[in-house]
Amino acid sequence: MNQNIEPVIREVEKAVVGKRPVIEKVLMALLAGGHILLDDVPGVGKTTLAVALGKALGLSCRRIQCTPDVLPSDIVGFSMYDKGREGFRYVPGIVTDANLLLADEINRTSSKTQSALLEAMEEGQVTVDGEIHRLRAPFCVIATQNQVGAAGTQPLPHAQLDRFLVRLTIGYPDYESQKELIRDRQTADPMDQIRQAADAERILSMQREVRAVTVKDEMVDYITRLAMASREEPALRLGISPRGALYVNRMAKAAAYLAGRDYVVVEDVQGVFSDVCAHRVALSRSAGPEQDAPARILEGLLAAVPVPHAIR
Repeated sequence: MNQNIEPVIREVEKAVVGKRPVIEKVLMALLAGGHILLDDVPGVGKTTLAVALGKALGLSCRRIQCTPDVLPSDIVGFSMYDKGREGFRYVPGIVTDANLLLADEINRTSSKTQSALLEAMEEGQVTVDGEIHRLRAPFCVIATQNQVGAAGTQPLPHAQLDRFLVRLTIGYPDYESQKELIRDRQTADPMDQIRQAADAERILSMQREVRAVTVKDEMVDYITRLAMASREEPALRLGISPRGALYVNRMAKAAAYLAGRDYVVVEDVQGVFSDVCAHRVALSRSAGPEQDAPARILEGLLAAVPVPHAIR
């Protein structure tokens, strides 16, 4: 494990118990410069994970509870006439002073408000009345949505799902972790015990180090073959997009970095493949209605696509 990352994980684990693999993948996505969608049932710690991460990284963390009455201007800001200046001035939205934006239950706000995040997520800026406002760096959106209680929700369109580097689930804790959760919260809030283990400048430095991780041509060929195989898979109506293949490459580099390597191996790609791609593919009618069908099909592609001999 990379020694720059281990202290951060230990701090987050004070509040999120027994979920180290998920914490690692959230950090991978952040270091890869991407955004995270936490898609799971209520009460498993999605919001806790996001808040704990912001505290451990020393980032400016803002939270917006997405409800039907949240407007795009709440996200990106708006122009207001200032009588004293005899002109308009920009009133910042919630994204403008955040390194880490938690969009809680993003599927409960309107499609128009959801799409207000697109420019911020893709370009690191917002445009209001033709004026561009740059966001803080690093900037990351962690959005949550629940798999149950769909009444009144607005499902994220495919174009917006595609902006998230990964979609992750946390899942229920195991027996020992559940006991620890209950025991630790008898007299104190573990969130109060989290200490800062990094800062914005250190994160930007680590992002540069992740971009410098080597990906050999054989590995590029392997990622390309996986993407092409998804587009020829009969169970998929829509395969992995070019952006999806690029994101697999970026996430694999972050996985290698967390493992303490400056080069990508096949296990890095295989370990992140489903998390990066399952929300990007669309099922054909022959695939069946199972919720885990995309991940299952992608795991089948990993088994079917040969690994080049040079990187076994």
